[in-house]
Amino acid sequence: MPDKSLPAKSDKQSIDQFINHVRTLPAVSSGQGRLVFALDATASREATWDQASHLQSELFLATKDLGGLAIQLCYYRGYKEFKATRFVTQTKQLLQLMNAVSCLGGITQIGRVLEHAVRETRSAPVKAVVFIGDCCEESVDELCHAAGELGMLRTPVFMFQEGDEPHARAVFQQVSKLSGGAYVPFDRNSPQVLKDLLAAVAVYASGGAKALKDYSSRSSEQVKRLTQQIR
Repeated sequence: MPDKSLPAKSDKQSIDQFINHVRTLPAVSSGQGRLVFALDATASREATWDQASHLQSELFLATKDLGGLAIQLCYYRGYKEFKATRFVTQTKQLLQLMNAVSCLGGITQIGRVLEHAVRETRSAPVKAVVFIGDCCEESVDELCHAAGELGMLRTPVFMFQEGDEPHARAVFQQVSKLSGGAYVPFDRNSPQVLKDLLAAVAVYASGGAKALKDYSSRSSEQVKRLTQQIR
């Protein structure tokens, strides 16, 4: 069980650690990268699904000078429903796909997201997986096994947790660690945090750690301040 006595990190500290960790990841070759953008579409996630729909353009805008990005939308909802779309290369296409989805009650299916990412990257390299969710109702060991396999394939998973549910936090941290990715919590009332995180992962997926450093130099003051703290 996670230690509930540990103090929660601020958004600034979380992004600090995230940017620092991404900078240490293996280099990614230039050119169009493939990214799996996975979201929990169960009932509790409806408000944040709408928020992510508005912010998804950051995934493309941040990488337009790096060769672009091909993004596949994945989601689960309802009773054992899991969907993965085609890879798209334009924000309008991704927005249309997201707008066609409505959230439905159900249990989490994070394992299916990770297993799908394994299959995709064995077919053609996936540079990064982004997952946005708020809870976990699955076997931790099975999730860690799939995350470890993605780590062996050099496909990092970036786990973005809405809220601070303790069990989900502990699981998401393990998944990100084993895959070579990163974990960051966010508050849906602070959309700028999620916006910055999506842009940072997109830049990494498209151009690697060096591209992320270059991106931060011409990005917002918030990102610049965070990057200046990285040695």
